[in-house]
Amino acid sequence: MQFSAAQIAQIIQGRIEGDASVTVGSFGKIEEARPGQLAFLANPKYEDHLYTTGASIIIVNEAQQLKQEVKSTLIRVPDAYSAFASLLNQYQQIKTQQLSGIQDPVYIHPSAKIGGQVFIGAFAYIGEDVVVGDGAKIFPGVYLGNNSQVGANSILHPGVKVYHDCIIGKNVTIHAGTVIGSDGFGYAPQPDGTLKKVPQIGNVVIEDFVEIGANTTIDRATIGSTIIRAGAKLDNLLQIAHNVEVGNNSVIAAQAGISGSTKIGKNVMIGGQAGIVGHIQIADGSKINAQSGVSKSIKTPNTAVTGSPAYEYTSALRSQAVSRNLPSIEKRVKELEDMIQSLLKQAKP
Repeated sequence: MQFSAAQIAQIIQGRIEGDASVTVGSFGKIEEARPGQLAFLANPKYEDHLYTTGASIIIVNEAQQLKQEVKSTLIRVPDAYSAFASLLNQYQQIKTQQLSGIQDPVYIHPSAKIGGQVFIGAFAYIGEDVVVGDGAKIFPGVYLGNNSQVGANSILHPGVKVYHDCIIGKNVTIHAGTVIGSDGFGYAPQPDGTLKKVPQIGNVVIEDFVEIGANTTIDRATIGSTIIRAGAKLDNLLQIAHNVEVGNNSVIAAQAGISGSTKIGKNVMIGGQAGIVGHIQIADGSKINAQSGVSKSIKTPNTAVTGSPAYEYTSALRSQAVSRNLPSIEKRVKELEDMIQSLLKQAKP
């Protein structure tokens, strides 16, 4: 597909400097782009490439000042990074919209309700009373258990498994290998030392505009629902346990684990490999540093924590600074002790 600078500027509401008729057919990094490709400049660290790149079109910030002549056509926008992201999203939508129809072989139960303009890839399984909304894309090897729902324009990539009764909203993207609605981890210890499984009869609800990375697992609730609120973004390789709630527009990076019944607020940011115990609350806007271990509730909004056990970020930095100085502090303490001993000896009659 080819797009002119004029068409791109209209999509991202930008202002053109240069040849509006020049066209591009693919994307490239500004330091590597070739003629016929589109690049962007948002980080000043890459500004030198603006004057040497082969890119035909470059998206730049409105405030970007030029130090020398630029051969490429520029499209100026208030925020180059956001504009480029929007453009990539539009491009991806165009590509996925081209997918339609039902490939063979698939299994679709007669009671399932399939919307219009849907794509269902080969070897997909659609169970009893499943609802698939208009424009949804179900890639090969996807499993949709009985009574599950997939909202309009949602995309389930190859190998996604959605267990029975789980609900996926509109415009949700779930990447390959993710499992939605597997059993929560619940066992009751018995007098003889064995463990009796607690049936997990709830479900998972994923609201609109959520994105979930590859090979993430989100367990169904024991009773009620595990809920991922609208706009949340979950990375690859996450473990979200039973009855957890993740708030609107919260972001969780790879390899983090959230234990059962924990409630995460809105606009929370959780770094990679962080671990959060069960039955606690994380206030809106909290920031949890990578590899932190959160063992108690964060009650004050917009708090940043780090460490294991996690504690307030600024205090943690002070503690780290002090710990780095421990050898010199120990030396000074020893010198003070020697001085005190010397003074005590001198004071004796």
